[in-house]
Amino acid sequence: MKPLVTRWGRELDRRCPLNDYPRPQLRRDNWMCLNGVWQYAICDAPAGEPQAYGGEIIVPFSPESLLSGVGRQLKPGQRLWYRRTVRFDGPQSGQRILLHFGAVDQYCTVYMNSREVGGHSGGYWPFSFDITDAVCEGENTLTVSVADDSDMGNEAYGKQKLNRGGIWYTAQSGIWQTVWAEYVPQQYLQSIKITPHCGESEVEFELKLSPGATRQPSSRIQVFEGSTLKAEKSFEGTSTSIKLGDFLSWSPDDPFLYDVKIFTGNDAVESYFAMREFGTVRDECGHLRLSLNGKPLFHTGLLDQGYWSDGLYTAPGDEAMVWELARLKEMGFNMLRKHIKIEPMRWYYHCDRLGMIVWQDFVNGGGPYRPMMAVTLPFIGFHLRDSRYGRFGRQSADGRAVYLRDMQRTVELLYNAACIAVWVPFNEGWGQFDACRIAGEVQKLDPTRLVDHASGWHDQGCGDFYSRHIYYKRFRLMPDRKGRVQALTEFGGYSCPQEGHMASEELFGYRMYRTREELSAAFDKLYRTEILPAVENGLAAAIYTQVSDVEDEINGVFTYDRETVKIDPDIAASINRELRILGG
Repeated sequence: MKPLVTRWGRELDRRCPLNDYPRPQLRRDNWMCLNGVWQYAICDAPAGEPQAYGGEIIVPFSPESLLSGVGRQLKPGQRLWYRRTVRFDGPQSGQRILLHFGAVDQYCTVYMNSREVGGHSGGYWPFSFDITDAVCEGENTLTVSVADDSDMGNEAYGKQKLNRGGIWYTAQSGIWQTVWAEYVPQQYLQSIKITPHCGESEVEFELKLSPGATRQPSSRIQVFEGSTLKAEKSFEGTSTSIKLGDFLSWSPDDPFLYDVKIFTGNDAVESYFAMREFGTVRDECGHLRLSLNGKPLFHTGLLDQGYWSDGLYTAPGDEAMVWELARLKEMGFNMLRKHIKIEPMRWYYHCDRLGMIVWQDFVNGGGPYRPMMAVTLPFIGFHLRDSRYGRFGRQSADGRAVYLRDMQRTVELLYNAACIAVWVPFNEGWGQFDACRIAGEVQKLDPTRLVDHASGWHDQGCGDFYSRHIYYKRFRLMPDRKGRVQALTEFGGYSCPQEGHMASEELFGYRMYRTREELSAAFDKLYRTEILPAVENGLAAAIYTQVSDVEDEINGVFTYDRETVKIDPDIAASINRELRILGG
């Protein structure tokens, strides 16, 4: 792979990168960022902590990434060790110290001053430990031990593969989201669940207290519309609803967010929410459309892998994420399908405040991908039932149990994100099993959103979408006997090499063009000859592949380093305006 550094990577502050508060919907003032320069060592397992560490690594970038400063692959059977010192002033009377990790891939054990404080499995979900009793005033030693089976075990691994190439990307390991600590009261708010009810002009709050809480303190919630106090309520218990009266709705064109302050006992946090409602409606021609706040809205979007040339899974900063989202909004896209990855919470915050709708894939795992079963058969018209687990690499009962665990984790983690409209449990048969049952479980966990149960292939006849992926051939609407929303959830994938902006000499794409002008003309023709006519006949969503180049894949709107926009922004904006008019 050729090194490609983004403009934000070149300006990276190694001492404390990505130092914005990592959890925008549960914010406190008293916190410290622990990103920056750590020591690291890679050794064979099960050996204990090494006597000496081999060098420096920049957290939160995986050791396989350029920005980590390491550039080394962690392999199954090895251990990655991290170490740094942390100065704590010591908690005041009645305070606790929490240590947070945004994500660590895949297994980790955490030590403070050689005392184990906890462990975690699953490379995409945040976790935290109460480290109060392990901390001493002054200098403390924080140590993290990591193992990663990548695509060889039962844990979710997404698009990562040890044998990378084509549509599979460099496997990553270790800490890849922010590490941070904060002081909290003895009894504190562990989480908040916020549900808008637009029809009733109210918003529902459910509060979860810290483990071991012995009493339920009184709480007070303030809702702000800009700088104006919109509503306020004091209550006892763990849940309440607040009437808003007239309210401002959230949409891609006007992404208004209400600010919130919550006071529970001695704890005080800040949050936000949006008043919006995703669903479906019939248009005047009887076509089933996606809706936002009761009105039809065509979802015109892009497949978003969330990879960066220098940080891999980790964006080189907030500025990079905002730049990308803002450019896509300017091009007229109103939706992204986050593809088999969970982003840091700040990414969803930026989608919330900038007005970008998100379809969220669940991160999958399972056994080896079988192209004949998952790709060739559906391409020629055979769609398999997913109760035969072996066909989809899901023989392992433990692996299926891990998926169910992670499904619940994902919904709970992202429930409050205003931008998320659709959950996508499975993609193209990868690790698929019992998709109808899974869709039902997702709808029980979150009845406020739609579910695309099996994106692309191996449709099981349930969920809210007839969801198709079309490459290599012309797209035509097909009748759906179930009467679901018609969605083209992957298509295009047109490629154009850009000299000096490619990470690999092995180039992958679904159709190749020599120049940006040729690519833009083909993009325009594709939408005008196939997509726009389909929208008139009932197509409700279209997701082009993809946001950026990724390693071998050069089918992005942007190059991998985000230096070049390969599709003419004016052409994209014009098409997207027409899509919005026709489809909503």
